[in-house]
Amino acid sequence: MQYKSEVEAVDGLAKSYQSLKSEIAKVIVGQDDVVKTVILSLFSNGHSLLVGVPGLAKTLLVSTIAEVLDLDFKRIQFTPDLMPSDITGAEILDESRSFKFNKGPLFANIVLADEINRTPPKTQAALLEAMQERSITVSGVRHDLEKPFFVLATQNPIEQEGTYPLPEAQLDRFMFNIPLDYPSYEQEVAVVKGTTSDQKVQLNTILTGEQIMYYQQLIRKIPIADNVLEYAVTLATKTRPNTPMATPEVNQYISWGAGPRASQYLVLGAKAHAAVSGKYSPDIEDVKAVANYVLRHRVVRNYKAEAEGITEEDIIRGLM
Repeated sequence: MQYKSEVEAVDGLAKSYQSLKSEIAKVIVGQDDVVKTVILSLFSNGHSLLVGVPGLAKTLLVSTIAEVLDLDFKRIQFTPDLMPSDITGAEILDESRSFKFNKGPLFANIVLADEINRTPPKTQAALLEAMQERSITVSGVRHDLEKPFFVLATQNPIEQEGTYPLPEAQLDRFMFNIPLDYPSYEQEVAVVKGTTSDQKVQLNTILTGEQIMYYQQLIRKIPIADNVLEYAVTLATKTRPNTPMATPEVNQYISWGAGPRASQYLVLGAKAHAAVSGKYSPDIEDVKAVANYVLRHRVVRNYKAEAEGITEEDIIRGLM
């Protein structure tokens, strides 16, 4: 991509974002905040966890995003009998009686991990390595994954029978935890009208893998004022109970707060949010715009909060 300056490049990123949004809107009705947040995580080189009840088009959203980006897309349906080798690949004996590595579905640019909490910890751990290291190890040999590499996982918050809740260490690898809600009445009418007819939607490719990687580098180069960076770090620090900055509500209702990775993602997310909004540097409002998505899965409530119906969002709202 040839831009004369980084200012021009940020303008180009904002235009690309608008094009992506309008292209995705051909298939996905509503869910504007969800679409925006997933795109922000792509530009920030982070993974996202989509949490919502069945039928809210979580899978359709991810496959649509993969289609408008010129990227290789694989979907893994997580089940209780899934083994690590089913997702990473395994060494097989070929015709010449020598071992050859057969790549699994993790070797793609966008991986949809459907119902991620339905698979045992062993397989979740294999995915954890891929998400963090952007590589996998099979039989002691390291295999680098394709770039760019994103894991977009889905989780059903209702059904907990026969599931394996993700440990905090794995949840922390997700940049954003994105809740999906029911569509409005008007949006549902539009969804039903579109999906019960024979109309076909033709999607155009907006960005290539190289362009996405360019924008990822650009996001990191965006300058941030000290007061905005300090606000992000303060926000994450306030969630930690029994520390000097913790608020009385945090001490009362939180058993575990967000780690330093939250501060990093708040800053990166704020930079990406500023860029897609056409700004050349993030302000405190940009940090606030991504705070709920970054913090809601990194804050662990105690029994008192659950008994009184205090949610993570209530605590985060209080901190802001």
